[in-house]
Amino acid sequence: MPATKKITEMIFGAPLDPFSKETRRHVVLVAFLAWIGLGADGLSSSCYGPEEAFIALGENRQLGLYLAIATAITVFIIAVAYNQVIELFPSGGGGYKVATNLIGPYAGLVSGAALIVDYMLTIAISVASGVDAVFSFLPRDIQHLKLGVEITVVVLLLVLNLRGMRESIRVLLPIFLGFFFSHAIVILLGTGMHADRIPDLIPNTLNETKQLAQQLGWVFVASLFLRAYSLGGGTYTGIEAVSNNVQSLAEPRVLTGKWTMFYMAVSLSFTAGGIILLYLLWNVQPVEGETLNAVTFRAILQDAIGNPTIESPTLWLILALEGGLLFVAANTGYLGGPAVLANMAADSWVPHQYRYLSSRLVTQRGIVLMGMAAVGILLVTMGSVALLVVLYSINVFLTFSLSLLGLCIYWWRVRRTDRRWIVRIALSGLGLAVTSGILAVTTVEKFTEGGFMTVVITGVVIGFCILNRTHYQKIRRKLSKADESLPMEYPRPTPPPSVEPNEPTAVFVVGSSRWGGVYALDWVRREFPEDSAGFSPQHILHQQAHLRARQLVHPSTAQRGRSDYAAPSSSAEHANGRASHETVSRVAHRSG
Repeated sequence: MPATKKITEMIFGAPLDPFSKETRRHVVLVAFLAWIGLGADGLSSSCYGPEEAFIALGENRQLGLYLAIATAITVFIIAVAYNQVIELFPSGGGGYKVATNLIGPYAGLVSGAALIVDYMLTIAISVASGVDAVFSFLPRDIQHLKLGVEITVVVLLLVLNLRGMRESIRVLLPIFLGFFFSHAIVILLGTGMHADRIPDLIPNTLNETKQLAQQLGWVFVASLFLRAYSLGGGTYTGIEAVSNNVQSLAEPRVLTGKWTMFYMAVSLSFTAGGIILLYLLWNVQPVEGETLNAVTFRAILQDAIGNPTIESPTLWLILALEGGLLFVAANTGYLGGPAVLANMAADSWVPHQYRYLSSRLVTQRGIVLMGMAAVGILLVTMGSVALLVVLYSINVFLTFSLSLLGLCIYWWRVRRTDRRWIVRIALSGLGLAVTSGILAVTTVEKFTEGGFMTVVITGVVIGFCILNRTHYQKIRRKLSKADESLPMEYPRPTPPPSVEPNEPTAVFVVGSSRWGGVYALDWVRREFPEDSAGFSPQHILHQQAHLRARQLVHPSTAQRGRSDYAAPSSSAEHANGRASHETVSRVAHRSG
């Protein structure tokens, strides 16, 4: 084996056999692993989403209780609504396929472009936030190294994902579980230590709310709460990741997807809602240079432990796990982004190469694009988390809103045939009202602070997609004209020549273009005249009809006939030809 191939396999792993059952187990995710690989983005948002919402209340912290309850409920509303997406589109695609199939192709384009940008930003902001958390423990004189470390982490995650999904998730598993259980313990400990305040919390909140409304009016109270609730919308980002990657889940996919969504909703609602409750119970105040989580956790550990020797390392461990989880969340961008690109490639919005699999059965071009785009974003923004949060907060709710609008349209269309439509459309409508409201408030509040950049970037992606599809349409028209100028009749259905097992054999599967197939065949006959003597054109539709006829006359030979005629070569019909071409291309690519 050449040295370069050995090094490549050492870095990216040995090629996988696409027909092996073990390979299927390697590339699919059970609910637990999917919760880790796809749920990290959502769970990591509890590191910054609740803080943004709580700080937006200003001095009116009595509204924090409503905020904690609303946050937990909203997570479940969006999660349950997206379960419908998993049911309707079990092959994956999520928001892109929902908008494309239920609203229209251009709505799908907007949703897909928003998702692509969102996943690029997911990688960038997660890595930048994680490095910030880690560097907060380090001396200030090495802070200039942060950008280099961020780029290094992005590249390392890229290599891990080129090896395969399960391998990247296994590496990140301890960090994810460490974060969840450490935060669960702190939330339960902090709540238990101030449990005596809980009975008075509800009546005090109600009284203070009434007093505030009497002073400034109910409209002001409602506006203040809705603004804080919307600005904390980052808490809900990442919930859509499961529906975008259903094809990566273990069978039965729909059930696995629903269990994954359940794990994600429970963990996120508990963590985000619990952290806001801790802010209230411990009456924490912002400290410059520290996150509100760090201030809260330090206060809890000081009271619970009282020994600085143990307290400081424990706090460092918890905050380091926060930073680590943000690295895990970046992995969601590498899983979700290429999946969206593959679906858009099937519709010719992006180059078709983005749906091809590597020898490790991953869409490597999509993974590389996500990683390189994230590096570019970090270089342009210099890793500024404040700016990245603004860029990140708009597109995800655009996709949420389009998906839920599509579900509303779907349930209205099937209202006469599906008795579940009333409950489903009500749930989808409620989710649409929540997500579109958050989208509107966030866009208005953050537009001048950098939100306009998200609109511009997404617009550029949409423009590129339209140009790419226009290019493919021109190519199809040219191929169609070339086909029309080719006077060629397909042969009558005849049995193909016998194949010698020890001799080289090649199969050409021609898709929608006869001219392209004739050109390729002519090249082979010219370059390899001795090896192409046994050429026998076959028509896949004719052969299928021939097999069906044989099955009617000789039912016992039908199964043998299927294996005898496994190498058709030409199809005039566009749809059937394209399907055959794509299937064999994928198999050949995986085998190679």
